[in-house]
Amino acid sequence: MSAPSAPRTVVVRGALVHVTRSRSVRGDVVATDGVLTHVGPDGPRPPDALVLDGSGATVVPILVEGAIRARGSDTGSWLTPRSPATFAVVRGAVAASRVGEMLMVNPQDLLAVVLEDQVVVWDGSTADLHDPGPDWVGAWTDPSRGMTQHLSADGRYSETRGGRRDAYTGCFWAHRDWVAYLDDTGFWAFGQRADDVLHHARFVLRRVPPRA
Repeated sequence: MSAPSAPRTVVVRGALVHVTRSRSVRGDVVATDGVLTHVGPDGPRPPDALVLDGSGATVVPILVEGAIRARGSDTGSWLTPRSPATFAVVRGAVAASRVGEMLMVNPQDLLAVVLEDQVVVWDGSTADLHDPGPDWVGAWTDPSRGMTQHLSADGRYSETRGGRRDAYTGCFWAHRDWVAYLDDTGFWAFGQRADDVLHHARFVLRRVPPRA
């Protein structure tokens, strides 16, 4: 994965774009300063933009509906102009039903991740997945579902599921309220915080206070 960068404009050309839960278009996605400015055919291509070839790929929103509902926002509007630029560019087709609760992507199929003003282009390396920031580090737990997620300062995570330690392990990369996980077994997944509650798939994870 290349180092995170902050180009002013990102253009994804010629992809299938999941605009809403029920509508997709083929065309370009343009994001400027972390906000979508164009979705559809014949998007502008400024000379200083980072341009990604989306031929044969799908642009899908990175969102967790639990976090969106917690904020009282609309869960049906995904990639529309003036919305935050938070999306993944995935090789091949991605069913809309995979978006929202548990978007899982094979590493070889993930071309890029855009999290508002940060752009990460996947190149098969995990070398730059290690700067999570102190507000992410620690244990997060959902006792009702028997899951605790441990996020370490070195960019590694481990999940305890049903009392089984290290049920899932891998690397993670966080930016603002978003977290991307690359599991050691070979898939990408995503989470989102809302009011210091971490939503990941159907899990609602609250921070475990550190021991005194």
